[in-house]
Amino acid sequence: MKRSQESAAAELFAALYPSLAGWCRRLVDDDGTAHEVASEAFARLWARWSSVEEPRGFLYVTAANLVRDHWRKLERERRAMRHVSAQAALDAVQYGRSAEAAVPVRLLVQSLPERLRTPVLLYYYADLPIREVALLMGRREGTVKADLHAARELLRARLGGHLDHTH
Repeated sequence: MKRSQESAAAELFAALYPSLAGWCRRLVDDDGTAHEVASEAFARLWARWSSVEEPRGFLYVTAANLVRDHWRKLERERRAMRHVSAQAALDAVQYGRSAEAAVPVRLLVQSLPERLRTPVLLYYYADLPIREVALLMGRREGTVKADLHAARELLRARLGGHLDHTH
């Protein structure tokens, strides 16, 4: 950016960032996420600075898209947690433990080695098919299936119970 463009960008940031971050805050109900979204919108604007005719509109459309992505991610996490929590509760009942005493599955997943954790997160939490998980990880489908099996076995051992093999 040239000096005049830098000055214009700084003025635009000072003028619009507080209102954009505030708008995002009302949508995501979290200060940190709101600032991440607003900052990312500005970063995307800077990357296209010379080709954007209406910076304010660009910022709000970009922020709206980022918020939508955030909501989708949250919904995927909620669905995965409902699935995992329901399975943990069933396991707890089946093996005579109280559901409250069951180890939080999310903590167990986080404790998996990265080689196993990543396919679990992509398959169960991001709800991607094995084919896509394999492509994203640069692995063969059979390897991903084996890693998912190994992760389930490790989780089963740590839970001391039974994990459902179905997705």
